[in-house]
Amino acid sequence: MTDGSLFPQTPAPADALNAAQPAPERAELLVWMADLLRAEYGERPLTPRRAPMHELISTILSQRTTHADEEAAYGELCLLGDWDEIIAAPVEAVAHAIRRSNYPESKAPRIQATLSAIKAERGGYDLDFLAELPVPDALKWLTNLPGVGVKTGSLVLLFNFARPVFPVDTHVHRVTTRVGAIPRMGEQAAHRALLALLPPDAPHLYELHVNLLRHGQKVCHWTAPKCPVCILREKCDAHAIYGNRVPSFGK
Repeated sequence: MTDGSLFPQTPAPADALNAAQPAPERAELLVWMADLLRAEYGERPLTPRRAPMHELISTILSQRTTHADEEAAYGELCLLGDWDEIIAAPVEAVAHAIRRSNYPESKAPRIQATLSAIKAERGGYDLDFLAELPVPDALKWLTNLPGVGVKTGSLVLLFNFARPVFPVDTHVHRVTTRVGAIPRMGEQAAHRALLALLPPDAPHLYELHVNLLRHGQKVCHWTAPKCPVCILREKCDAHAIYGNRVPSFGK
């Protein structure tokens, strides 16, 4: 006999899944998710956690890296001096300083190139002008920098300047895809797809981003997600298909 705690008795047909529903219904699903996540993880006021340049460089460092190692890498990077001195330092010295971050040999030249591009474009490192640019122009300016993708640019705009964008990291992408707010797609496309379903309200976007990230870290893991304790399982596509044995996200 099939154990109903592991598999649903009758898997949901494909056309009944959230991912197959029209955009308005998936937008309502995101509202439901936001409410449950707020109840679980609390309200998250939108207040800048660090200066814009710190946010930008730390987000580059954070890729495939734990928060603790990202912070350690940033702290050692700053021991090399100010931004001009980091640009002028040997790339090997920068890579050594950020060695707690994964892939330091590739991140070091990207950080130096990003800093050089900002200095050449702006004559300094003040990013406050991004608060006044139209959002598409601000995001384009950031993503034109070497090594800055849409996730990093969106984080800076939302976290530092309360611009209505929605950063999609690996946790946000995984949870929203499994639940079915968006069909399966890459992270780059997910930025546009999710933002189209969400209200242009920066505090709401920030809280949802942070709480989805938290849920991905604590419950909806890449492998062996903790479905039995998941507050979203009632309406989750993956749970409707696989029960409590949702496979690794890459499968």
